[in-house]
Amino acid sequence: MLHTRYQRIIGFFIRVLISLVVWELLFPRLGLKGLVRRTRAERLEKIAIRYRAMAIRMGGVLIKVGQFLSSRVDVMPPEITRELAGLQDEVPAVSFEAIRAIAEEELGVSLESKYHSFNSKPLAAASLGQVHAATLPVDTPVDNTITQPALVNVVVKVQRPDIERIIATDLAALRKVGQWIRLYRPISRRVNIPALLAEFSRTLYEEIDYLAEGRNAETFAENFKGDPGILVPSVVWTHTTRRVLTLEDVGGIKITNYDEISAAGIDRKDVAFRLIKTYLKQIFEDGFFHADPHPGNLFVRVDSDQTGGLPGELKWQLTFVDFGMVGRITPQARIGMRDLLVGIGTRDVDRIVGSYQTLGFLLPGADLEMLKKAESEMFDRFWGKSLSELKQIKMEEMTDLAYEFRELLYDLPFQIPQDIIFLGRAIGILSGMCTGLVADFNAWEALVPYTQKLITEEGTGSVEKIVDEIGKMVRKLLALPARMDSIIGKIEHGELGMRTPQLERQVAKLEGAVLRLSGALVFAALLLGSVQVYLDGHLWLAVGLGSGAGLTLLWVFLKRV
Repeated sequence: MLHTRYQRIIGFFIRVLISLVVWELLFPRLGLKGLVRRTRAERLEKIAIRYRAMAIRMGGVLIKVGQFLSSRVDVMPPEITRELAGLQDEVPAVSFEAIRAIAEEELGVSLESKYHSFNSKPLAAASLGQVHAATLPVDTPVDNTITQPALVNVVVKVQRPDIERIIATDLAALRKVGQWIRLYRPISRRVNIPALLAEFSRTLYEEIDYLAEGRNAETFAENFKGDPGILVPSVVWTHTTRRVLTLEDVGGIKITNYDEISAAGIDRKDVAFRLIKTYLKQIFEDGFFHADPHPGNLFVRVDSDQTGGLPGELKWQLTFVDFGMVGRITPQARIGMRDLLVGIGTRDVDRIVGSYQTLGFLLPGADLEMLKKAESEMFDRFWGKSLSELKQIKMEEMTDLAYEFRELLYDLPFQIPQDIIFLGRAIGILSGMCTGLVADFNAWEALVPYTQKLITEEGTGSVEKIVDEIGKMVRKLLALPARMDSIIGKIEHGELGMRTPQLERQVAKLEGAVLRLSGALVFAALLLGSVQVYLDGHLWLAVGLGSGAGLTLLWVFLKRV
């Protein structure tokens, strides 16, 4: 069974790679560039549709891979990311007997002795685990003298059967495919395939460790313990192992059930703003964020305790569940993110580009001035618009912007760390939720107050920063004479050179063209020589020259890839 699964995954990607080689490498060299360009979007979309169908049918790692690829807007074509963006982690449920066997093996006793009741019908079935409702018996004091049994509602997540073997099989197939993709230069020159697979494998194995998920939930709850508007279910550690996770059932209204939220008397705009505010805290203060905020993991719940609020004010809570996928932001990255947010809030393009460098986003040789110009232009065109207004921007305007910065888009001088990719995916999902809650939701209204808060916090240390800046300037002034002397010396010896990314690109293209032209001349000479000696009757020499011509042509072909 697992061998057949391996072969199916390998077979799918072999067909995809053959299609890419034929359409993207062979056909353009046969003069069919126009046909390739016209059909590219449709072909890529069909590949994504076929992958999505296979992922839903086979489950396992494939759904997670699809979700992962849908978030990689930095390396994947938009036709792929759009089609895979809606891939939900929902698969057919496995039998209750299989779930029971795993749970009882992990807990060491029967379900009946561990739980008061255990619903055999699953609440949800995902690619890695399955969730069931259950109840726990608890002795609850009554009148301080008598105790009587009460029931606590819980949800129990149990790993799917053989999931670790399935993961190992799928990852082995993906590593084999990764070895082939490394030979395809249009992808390998932009993506570190081994690093990408290693990062994906790490996060996947973290997600099937329910002890780690329980600790993540407690970390998140600790970060928001002072906020009564955020609720995180408690972990029942006595009923939790590496493959079984038992959590308090907190209930609530699914965040995309908009009519139910309104019917409960909760302002949907307040929900959207609380959601954004919560993530701003996770990103810029905690450095620890819920990386999978899809609608099944977020709920709105009317608070049972309505005391202490303003008269007529309804108290409600935003509830987070499922902490299998979390992201962590390093202190340096957090500084970069803060600089980025302050730069956006104050429209400071220098600070924005500086934040890209702090975050490690930029590849060596990136054209910083071109980036600043692009950022400035985007502010002029899009600043302050709501999400619904952004959707109404005419395609011609986007095309003009893309044409103006075509060199920058062609090079795409960015490399995005994986946790930031998770963050980008989470923000993309959040923007969709907020627009669903409030059609004309304006993210700037949520961002600007938080930006002002960060600027105010920076001001508290203004004296220290001023002293630090003065120190930097003094050091630069003291070093200036020596640097000037060094520059003058280089000029005198003819050692001073200038580097601009555009000039380097043009030179590299010219060098490549010269090499290919030289190869073409060698090919032509060998081919003509082969024909000539064949006509003279020297068969083996003709074969040798012809082979040399073929190898030269192959070299020219590969240099163009």
